[in-house]
Amino acid sequence: MVITIEKGTEHDIKELGCLYDTVCDYLEHNVNYPGWKKGIYPAEEDAVQGVQEGNLYVARHDGRIIGTVILRHTPEDAYAKADWGIDLDYDHIFVIYTFAIHPDYQNKGVGRQMMEFIIDHSKKMNAKAVRLDVYEKNAPAIGLYKRFGFQYIDKVDLGYGDFGLEEFELYQKIL
Repeated sequence: MVITIEKGTEHDIKELGCLYDTVCDYLEHNVNYPGWKKGIYPAEEDAVQGVQEGNLYVARHDGRIIGTVILRHTPEDAYAKADWGIDLDYDHIFVIYTFAIHPDYQNKGVGRQMMEFIIDHSKKMNAKAVRLDVYEKNAPAIGLYKRFGFQYIDKVDLGYGDFGLEEFELYQKIL
């Protein structure tokens, strides 16, 4: 399947909100590996912020948004508790946020193509590492990250215990 990946724009926000809702609806009726909740996270406001910051990317197939990711230089506060094994300033690190794929396009190579984009884009931007957090029970995502050479770093509490999400695993890929 051929997809294109490009920066999201203001014109994409409504479609991104629908994508987030579709993913959350699907997760609610299946295994909710990431623990996402419709209207809470991810939500249209996350797309607005990502577009405004200029770091939200969309994957398109036949003109339709089928995936998205936000790449920031800002980590969650709990990242500071981990020993990353390398001393880098976050100006040289991308942190993956809100990596979502439409349920109709899961297990069709879209996640692989998006990960290839993330790594290639990070290298082009002279990043030294890519970091992320993932809910500890999100086995499909963890498997994808490991296939792309991400190394487990630590487990942390990101403060989402009220949503039943106690611990998140931190991963890093040195570029």
